[in-house]
Parts: sequence; C-alpha cells; structure tokens
Amino acid sequence: MSTVIAITNQKGGVGKTTTSSALLAELTQRGAHVLGVDLDPQGSLGFCLGLDIENCSTIYDVMRGDKQVREIVVETESCDILPSNILLSGAELEFNRPGREFMLKTQLDELMDDYDFIIIDTPPALNVLTVNAYVAADSLIIPMAPEILSLLGVSQIRETIETVRRHYNSRLRVLGILLNKFNPRLNLNREVLELSEQIAEQLDSKVFESKIRASVSVAEAPAHGESVINYAPRSKPTLDFQALVDELWGARYPRPEGDS
Repeated sequence: MSTVIAITNQKGGVGKTTTSSALLAELTQRGAHVLGVDLDPQGSLGFCLGLDIENCSTIYDVMRGDKQVREIVVETESCDILPSNILLSGAELEFNRPGREFMLKTQLDELMDDYDFIIIDTPPALNVLTVNAYVAADSLIIPMAPEILSLLGVSQIRETIETVRRHYNSRLRVLGILLNKFNPRLNLNREVLELSEQIAEQLDSKVFESKIRASVSVAEAPAHGESVINYAPRSKPTLDFQALVDELWGARYPRPEGDS
C-alpha cells in the first residue's frame, strides 16, 4: 500500500519540483519503488527528469477518460512518473462535474499496491488540481523559500487544508515545512525560520530540522534531465535531501552501504 505525499505551496519558485524530484530519486536509491505524479500544467517534474512532455500521454488524458492510468506511466532513471503538460491548465473549467475532487484519487487507487511511495508535485495555485492532490494524499510537505512572500503563501494554505479535511480527507496531515535555499548566516533567513515555526504550530506540524542549502547544481540539474541527487551526488543540496529522508524514514530506508 503506497504512502502518498503531496509537495505543495501556492507560491511559485519555492522548490516544489526540486523537492519532488529529489525525494523520488533518493528513495529509489534506497530501494523503494516510487511514482511521481506531475500535477502542474507547466510539466516541470517530467521535464526535470528528462521527458519530452509535449509528445507523450499525460495525466490530463486520464482525467478526460481517454487513457487508462497504467497506459501513461513512464519509466525514468529516478522513478516512474505520470507526466503533465500545458493541456492540464484548463482543468478548472473543463472538469466541473460532481465528484471532480476525487479524480486523481480514483486513478491512484489502481496503483496503490504497485509502489511504496507516490509523490505528487502540485501547481503554484490553490485550485481544483491542488484539491485533488490533497484528497489523494496521506500527508503534505510544504517547501518554502526564506522570504516573507513565501511565508504568506504557506499561511494561506491552511484554509484549504482544513476544508479538505472537513469534507473530503480527514486523514490529511502536514509532515512539515521545508526551508529551501537556506542560509543560516543571513538575518532574514533566521527571521523567516522563526515565523515559519509559528505557522507550523498552527498546522499541527513542525519545521524540518533538515534545511536545503542553495547551490548552482539545483539550477543545472533540470537541463541534464536529472534530479540534483543524480546530477550532483556530493553537492550540499543532495546531502541535505538525504538528511531529510533520514529524518522522515531513515530506519525504514537506510542509505545504501558506502553512501556517506
């Protein structure tokens, strides 16, 4: 039975796709069988993992009923993936039938026995796609950059989470807030950390001990069709994402022998 985690923040540029691809790659290296779900119409997760997103079947085709979900699973070096592209941008208007909040969950239910983890990369918006991710997920990870506007995005998520819990998915919980591009030497970063801890408390959650440091390797990896884990295995962000997986599932998924 899969553990389903949505990576979410309505603010763009906070590292959702970087986090999704890194978790997928790291868990795969530790022996887990994982599936990535790209629910962002920009198709960033698929692109970052080397897919030609303009010339493949996508989650949009499944939601329309044109394809079966197993037909669109694509294998990559890092994981299996359900890709997306710009056609999904019309979801808010096109998918207006009753029960539309359960479209993704219904499809993922068919795959739950095939994977240890399903990681959903969500769009930078609180729309029907995000709600579908929350309904399908067991838990959320909220990446944020150490910026005030990023904090605002996190605080606005709370109402959506509470609505989904109340009406669609009472088991949904927030695993934690993940600080990306973090530099503890900067005053603003320390101030944002303190404020994010207050928001995490309101979400009955925490700020992860693991913080992801900035590095040019994070920006370079997508151009090579790889996660930062595969592209720069000794980089600071890779070490930080490994620490995050240790923090979450270390006992269940230890690092491979010889990986320090």
